[in-house]
Amino acid sequence: MGIADDAVEVRAQGWRTLAALHGLLETALERELTSAHDLSVVEYTVLDALSRQDGWHLRMSQLARAAALSSSATTRLVTRLEDRKLLKRILCEDDRRGIYTELTPAGSRLLAAARPTHDRVLEQALEQAVQTPELAPLVDALHRLPAPA
Repeated sequence: MGIADDAVEVRAQGWRTLAALHGLLETALERELTSAHDLSVVEYTVLDALSRQDGWHLRMSQLARAAALSSSATTRLVTRLEDRKLLKRILCEDDRRGIYTELTPAGSRLLAAARPTHDRVLEQALEQAVQTPELAPLVDALHRLPAPA
């Protein structure tokens, strides 16, 4: 194996480690959010992203990026959340093709109820992950990230 091959393997191992940590966190969050709040991780992510807009809304494309979903998956998810009255769509006045999404009061209440569960489970899952030698450096790196302003 040459130097270039070694570099590829290091990156591949890093990706596998990141995927393992993500899977561990997502599984724990999915289980608890679904059972306690009837909310999936991606639904929580969308509500959380909308809540951080300070009374504003997001274009569907921005929401897709925030939730790491395709456009079609985002549309289906928004439809489900809209049917549950957790968010609403708003047509852009300047561009009739533009569609925004906005959190409803019911969505805000559900998010407020789910946030402590999310935060508790995330912390517990990270505490569990740091016990795994392969995951510990990545968990440590996450803890060193600067807090949002």
